[in-house]
Amino acid sequence: MLYRAARPLLFALDPETAHRLTLASLDTLQLLGLASFATAPLPVRTMGIEFPNPVGLAAGLDKDGEYIDALAGLGFGFLEVGAVTPRAQPGNPKPRLFRLPRAQALINRMGFNNRGVDNLVTNLRRSRYRGVLGVNIGKNFDTPNERAADDYAICLRKVYPYASFVTANISSPNTKALRELQQADELDLLLARLAAEREQLAAQHGRRVALAVKVAPDLDDAAIEAIADRVAARGIDAVIATNTTLSREGVEHLPHAGEAGGLSGAPLKARATAVVAKFRRALPAHIAVIGVGGIASAADARAKLDAGASLVQLYTALIYRGPQLASEIVQGLAKTAAR
Repeated sequence: MLYRAARPLLFALDPETAHRLTLASLDTLQLLGLASFATAPLPVRTMGIEFPNPVGLAAGLDKDGEYIDALAGLGFGFLEVGAVTPRAQPGNPKPRLFRLPRAQALINRMGFNNRGVDNLVTNLRRSRYRGVLGVNIGKNFDTPNERAADDYAICLRKVYPYASFVTANISSPNTKALRELQQADELDLLLARLAAEREQLAAQHGRRVALAVKVAPDLDDAAIEAIADRVAARGIDAVIATNTTLSREGVEHLPHAGEAGGLSGAPLKARATAVVAKFRRALPAHIAVIGVGGIASAADARAKLDAGASLVQLYTALIYRGPQLASEIVQGLAKTAAR
């Protein structure tokens, strides 16, 4: 109710300004003990991890891990922070985030803006959160693809002690040529490197951290089959489907639809669910699929789970629906599960 009253004021601001203000306000409410939403127990075990419920926060909302403790009170079964790169980088020029309210959607071309992996690690050390935490990693914009694996390996090594799982983001449309890493040969080299790094880190730290790869919704069937084959061959634990889309189908007539960047929110829902189903059919049963894209209700989450996802994540709908959304979705899923 409070967010519904505040939303018109927030939407009068530049989207990035509103984003920072909302997170800062949530942080303050958390410190005052006023930002906590109860959820029903709905445990899921996958990726070798016990999740208290299947609804997670997608990467991108808290890139630098500054608000983990505040976000932990919203009812999520797990959080994912990032994407983070080895070195700090400003991202693409502003403006780079656009609302499409009539479509309950966003377009962003942020470009992996973050303060670098060392800053993230400092924030992870400070956090009191002890739940399931994913860290989304990428390459710096000026690192050529032939050296991309070095960037991912640097990030993996540094976040490994603090993460429950680590996601290789190879699907953001806002870093030049990044999506080329989804091609079979380049992907195989990257996943082989990460798998080898993980084996060394597991021996060093005495624990095995799950590895995931985040893919685009704009893949054809042949690409999905090729990615699934490489993921299975390299022992990766999960595919996160999906990132934002370059398609503008269904929103072409709306203000800002012509902006460059990735589209997220309600228009992505059907496309992302179809990709979830295709990966579920293509992957061995022990490899998890995490469904992302257009989830704004328990029914939306259920559609992803019915398509074969073990877990789901959301982000854009929080902008339109408010911080109570995760709790509402978990409660709704619990009701259907009890029937």
